[in-house]
Amino acid sequence: MTSHFLLLGTPVTRERLSWITDALKICLVNRIPESFLHSRAGQEPAVSIFITGDALYSLHGRETLSLWESILSLPSVVLTCDREEMDLRGLSVDPLKVKYPGQVLDQNGRRISHPRSFWRGLVQSARRSVPGSSGIGYLHLRSPYMNRAPNLALSCLHSALEEGMTADLYLYLDGVHAGHLNQRASECRNIGQGLEELDVTARKKALPLQVLACERSAAARGYSTWDDGRGVAVSTCSIGPVKVRNLGTIAGRLALPLVLLGESAGLLSLEREARPAPGAWLGGGAGPPPILVLVTRSPYGTGESSGALALAMACAHQGVPTRVVFLEDGVYALSGSHATEADDLVFSLQDIIEAAGGSIQLYAFMPSLQRRGVVKSPRFSPVFDIGMKEFEEILFSTPKGVRADHQRVLFF
Repeated sequence: MTSHFLLLGTPVTRERLSWITDALKICLVNRIPESFLHSRAGQEPAVSIFITGDALYSLHGRETLSLWESILSLPSVVLTCDREEMDLRGLSVDPLKVKYPGQVLDQNGRRISHPRSFWRGLVQSARRSVPGSSGIGYLHLRSPYMNRAPNLALSCLHSALEEGMTADLYLYLDGVHAGHLNQRASECRNIGQGLEELDVTARKKALPLQVLACERSAAARGYSTWDDGRGVAVSTCSIGPVKVRNLGTIAGRLALPLVLLGESAGLLSLEREARPAPGAWLGGGAGPPPILVLVTRSPYGTGESSGALALAMACAHQGVPTRVVFLEDGVYALSGSHATEADDLVFSLQDIIEAAGGSIQLYAFMPSLQRRGVVKSPRFSPVFDIGMKEFEEILFSTPKGVRADHQRVLFF
C-alpha cells in the first residue's frame, strides 16, 4: 500500500490541521481507495503521523481535537505521540487511545529505551517511505535554549545512527547558534556538547556525520570565518563537528538519497505510474525527488520566509525540482506593495519573490488569502492561485517531467 509520512513538531493551528485533514481525505478517496478495505495485521498504514514538541497541544485544544478525530476516522491512519514530550507538558492521549485502539500510540521515553523508541520508530517509518535511502538529513532552523527544537534534532539523528543510517545536520538561519563554541548551559541540556556526543557516536559506529552551517546565516550572526585557500569557509568560533559551507553546498546534499526531515516535515508517496524502479535514484535512472516548501509565516516577523525562498532557489540551482506554496500567514507576502527606503540595502520579500519566480514554481493558497481578507497583488501574476483540490494535487502528484517515488515537504 502507498504510504505517507508526516512529522509535526511546531504548533498546529486549526487552520493548518483543517487543510491537512482535507488533503488526506481527498488523497485517500481518490488515490488510495484500497485503504478503505479491511487492513491485515502488520500491514503498513497508509498515513503515519508522528507528533512531538508543541504540536502535542493540538491533541487537547477544543478547536483542533475534533479535526484530529476526523483524521483518525479515516482508514489506515496511525498517530504516534512522543511520550517524553507529553510527560514534560503534563499531557495524555489516553482518551484517544481508548476511542481509536491501535491507531493512537504513545511510545516510551528514554527512561525505557535510549535512543527513544518514538524516534527509533519515526526513523524506521521515514526510511520505509524513501526506498533506497542510506541516511537522514535534518534541517534545523532555531536557536538553542529558547525552545526544545535542538533537543528533538539531536534525538532524531542519534536514532538514525542507531539504525545504521548516515546523519546530516543542516544548521540554517538561527539554527547556526547550535554549533557555537564554549556553550555553558546550566539549566538544560548543553546542545554544543550534544553535537560533540553525536560525533563520537558516529565515529564509534564508523558512520559518516556531517554538520553543515550555512555560511550566510553564520556571517549575519557574527561568526568569524576565513578562507583556507581552497574556497572553504572555516569558523573560528564553532565546535569541531561543525563545518561552515555556502547554501549551495547544503542544497547539493539534498540531491542525494537522504531522508529529509525538520521540526515539521513530510515524505509523501507519489502516484505509482510516475515512480521509477526502486533504487533508480541512486543508479541515475531518475533525478532527485522534488521538494515542496511551505511558507507559512508572516513576511518580516522572522527571517524564515526569506530563508525558505533562498533555500528553494538554491535547491533548484542544484537540479532539485522545487515548488513553493504560500499559505497561512505566508500569504501576507503576496498582498499590498512592500516598500523599502531608497537608501536601504535590504530587499523586500516581494523583491525576492519576483526574483525567485524565474527558477521555481510559486503558488498562492486562496483559502488562506480569503480567511485573512486580503488579495494577491497584481504584480504577482506568475504566482498561481490554487484551491484545496489543486493543493492536494501539488502535495501528492509528481511535477511535470519528473520521475520520483516520493516528495519531500518542509514547513517554514
